[in-house]
Amino acid sequence: MIKQFFITVVLALLVTSAFAQESIFDRSEVVSPEIHQDGSVTFRLYSPEAEAVQVTGDFLNSQDGARPMAIMQKDGKGLWSYTTDALESELYSYNLMVDGVKTIDPSHAHTIRDVANIFNYFIIEGDDYTELYKVHQVPHGAVSYVWYPSPIVEKDRRMAVYTPPGYESDDKDYPVFYLLHGMGGDEEAWLGLGRTAQIMDNLIAQGKAEPMIVVMTNGNVAQEAAAGMGSEGMVQPTFDHPNTMDGLFEESFTDVMAYVESHYRVKDEKSSRAIAGLSMGGFHAANISRHYPNTFDYIGLFSPALHVDLSQFPDALAYQNADQKLRQQMQDGYELYWIAIGEKDFDVLLKGVEDYTAKMDDMGMGRSYEAKRTEGGHTWVNWRRYLVDFTQRLFK
Repeated sequence: MIKQFFITVVLALLVTSAFAQESIFDRSEVVSPEIHQDGSVTFRLYSPEAEAVQVTGDFLNSQDGARPMAIMQKDGKGLWSYTTDALESELYSYNLMVDGVKTIDPSHAHTIRDVANIFNYFIIEGDDYTELYKVHQVPHGAVSYVWYPSPIVEKDRRMAVYTPPGYESDDKDYPVFYLLHGMGGDEEAWLGLGRTAQIMDNLIAQGKAEPMIVVMTNGNVAQEAAAGMGSEGMVQPTFDHPNTMDGLFEESFTDVMAYVESHYRVKDEKSSRAIAGLSMGGFHAANISRHYPNTFDYIGLFSPALHVDLSQFPDALAYQNADQKLRQQMQDGYELYWIAIGEKDFDVLLKGVEDYTAKMDDMGMGRSYEAKRTEGGHTWVNWRRYLVDFTQRLFK
């Protein structure tokens, strides 16, 4: 009886497997996204039971900062699809929406995190910028996540450090570039959607950028590290962190520099230091560079949050006498003070940059800084390009 039951179960499994295999071979493997020769892209999802499927991404024209959605169509076999118009060369991110639930594309293994959002991404090849975001057969640098003591914040903290090709095998000293993230980001942000390692490898290989060390910090001083990477456990990433823009990060930046200059072969001089950041990081870069005089020769502000009222933090040493420090920074001199923002960025940020540059003009700094307006808004499309442009100006 037991033997007969066992045979029955085996036969049932074989039949089920046969039907499953038949089901698999009944339809071709889903390819999504499929990039066509003309630059258009087809997204696909096999989901016979779904009632509505959409795709959303930065390849669609944004509406007041929100990502619009495109409706995918279902065929008779349960395969949903949508094909874009021809897209410009760029790195794009996207999600699928299945019956109102956002999800990643199960047919595409390549994902990336931005704060708490997980996106798929793809690259449309073609222009000079986009080629820099890809991995090419060139000498590669190394990325390390290191922990450093921060006595001012009273905790050990994590940062990412890019060292250029050859660093491990030579004995040279290198210039150092401190690169800061925006609100909600962390020490992983510039390596993800920012493509910093790929950009640096390619620019150095082309002789367009000097070999340099790039230090990517975590500007959220309440954190030890990116969410899930510290002793607090698998917490959810969030925009809302205390002490991010109250002067404590600026005050504790000496802890970052002390570790870098004692653990890496960096040139300990103003002419070999650069600092830049996006959005909140641009705010930090502006304040750090003027709070520590004669420390940085290159300052880059990418879509910076310069509208913040510093008077709301009267006890923050880094924010006190800000105009006087800016004037002193001008008098001390620097090689490059570079500000860039998109024409479609948030009005408050555009106004902040206008007011800041007007202040610089009133101080007589008009000929000693560069400010540019580009297309686009508050997006990684712009920040990657700003990084490419700014980096090529450093340490020349």
